[in-house]
Amino acid sequence: MIILDSVTKKFGSFTAVDNISYSIKKGESFALLGPNGAGKTTIVRMLLDFIKPSSGSITIDEMSSSNPESRKHIGYVAEQHMIPPYLSGLEYLLRNASLIGLTGQDAKNEIDRVLEMVSMKGEERKKSSAYSKGMKQRIGLGAALLGQPKLLILDEPVTGLDPIGIRDVRKTLEILRDKGLTVILNSHLLSEVEKTCDTAAIMYKGKILVKDTINAILKDHETLEDVFFRYIEHENE
Repeated sequence: MIILDSVTKKFGSFTAVDNISYSIKKGESFALLGPNGAGKTTIVRMLLDFIKPSSGSITIDEMSSSNPESRKHIGYVAEQHMIPPYLSGLEYLLRNASLIGLTGQDAKNEIDRVLEMVSMKGEERKKSSAYSKGMKQRIGLGAALLGQPKLLILDEPVTGLDPIGIRDVRKTLEILRDKGLTVILNSHLLSEVEKTCDTAAIMYKGKILVKDTINAILKDHETLEDVFFRYIEHENE
């Protein structure tokens, strides 16, 4: 589904992503881990063609990431996801449905499907100003799932959520994984990554320190947090 080939991104003299190469298979749930400034969000922004690599190439579903067609089947939830406070969840989803060409009964059917999936059925007519952060995040996830994308990219989807909100997002991700959707999760919450992802890469200062299956990374029965800090501390020695 995704191939990064010798990808580097520089901002002036600063190297945010340093000669990274890896691939993500179709149907894989992949976690991108690392401290702030590791380069995780820069990779997400390049995948979405918000910014261009300084060198190297990114291929999504056999198309260059610079090709608009590569983004037709991508759902995306930003870390600072915002819904205008004057819109209800339903109005927000209707607007997003229209952007991907869904109207009328087709839009209604698809919105009903994603509302059930993100546990927001019955809450959709409330103004978003009355939603908790977790409810806003679930509506944002529902919007990203409209049209049944092949690839879902989530940038810190549980930041600021309470335990119930985290559990609800996790359940949705588990359903998507079971349905075979390719998911890229950029997260700091390592315990959740263990439960929802198949593979992970740990980044630090723009480089990949390790990329493997969760089971292989945890081969000594450690937690992902243990492995994460061991790699980071080794880099700082």
